[in-house]
Amino acid sequence: MTQTTAPQHTVLNATHRALGAKMVDFGGWDMPIHYGSQLDEHHLVRQSAGMFDVSHMTVIDLHGPRTRELLHLLMANSVDKMKKPGKALYTCMLNERGGIIDDLIIYFIAEDLFRLVSNASTRDKDLAWIESHAQAFDVDVVERADFGLIAVQGPQARERVISLLDPAEHDRIGKLPKFSFTDTRTADGVEVFLARTGYTGEDGFELVLPVQSTVATWNALLEAGVKPAGLGARDTLRLEAGMNLYGQDMDEDVTPYQAALGWTVSLDEGRDFIGREVLERQHADGAGWQMISLVMDDRGVLRHGQKVLTDLGDGEILSGTFAPTLAKGIAFARVPAGEIAMGAAGNVRVDIRGKQIPLRVVKFPFVRDGKAQPGVLA
Repeated sequence: MTQTTAPQHTVLNATHRALGAKMVDFGGWDMPIHYGSQLDEHHLVRQSAGMFDVSHMTVIDLHGPRTRELLHLLMANSVDKMKKPGKALYTCMLNERGGIIDDLIIYFIAEDLFRLVSNASTRDKDLAWIESHAQAFDVDVVERADFGLIAVQGPQARERVISLLDPAEHDRIGKLPKFSFTDTRTADGVEVFLARTGYTGEDGFELVLPVQSTVATWNALLEAGVKPAGLGARDTLRLEAGMNLYGQDMDEDVTPYQAALGWTVSLDEGRDFIGREVLERQHADGAGWQMISLVMDDRGVLRHGQKVLTDLGDGEILSGTFAPTLAKGIAFARVPAGEIAMGAAGNVRVDIRGKQIPLRVVKFPFVRDGKAQPGVLA
């Protein structure tokens, strides 16, 4: 008999259910897909402010004087870009083949303390991989299951969050730059690790706070006018924003150059990170495959796994959806590497039930600051 494992619950699970959320199994977690209308939640984040429970993600603290050396080895991006504490860095962690074990954000707290936030579905393998290399550097790897995480995103997100903080902190937090973080506190005295980061293409904050204070903080945000949004809206928002989803747009058999993440690779002199040899070769000779972004002007929706035809050869749709901000079908696709003309429909086609439909290749992202980027709606 096959045994099934019950999905895990975040501390906000009962709160989601009380709000009428439709719950689904997401990477082994019981999570809200929407609270009534995924479309409304998408527009909410683009136009005002919405919040997401992201407590299922993995928070890992790395302690030790040689932590920076460990991160030099593990990460394709260079932590040396963070010159002083309070900065954050997006990066990929690679295997020896240059494949992406996970994509994550590193937070530089102190020279002997860095924090990682990684994907929920990769928790076990991430911890195992990091721990297998940390011992040589005498670095302690500590999973922080004592934290809850809430992402508040949208053009009004920052002002709504700041309104809940200690008034003495308002001015300082209002000046916090993007991809920075700080420790702060709410007006009720709850300590919050506050990062100006997110996964929607909108401004906002991600709050890391004690698990016992997470429900009360969520409810305070509700009272401040921030409405909840589920994983469905989070997916359409991130795709419009040109952001990859691990396990769908990239995995351990895909390198950063094949996932349009070459900008996260630092081939800095003297740093021999895992997977570097493969990436150096691809940087010099080409990666064989490339990820492109596509718009469909015909009616319909682009879906994962659909066949994509180009003059360079065939590929497939990775992530695809109807984009609410654009009212068009959009997608990422992986196709053979080479020059593909931007804009002109017909150079790339998708096979939908035997019918070839023309697509346009556009630049990443599709949407920035709530508006379609040039050429996307042409």
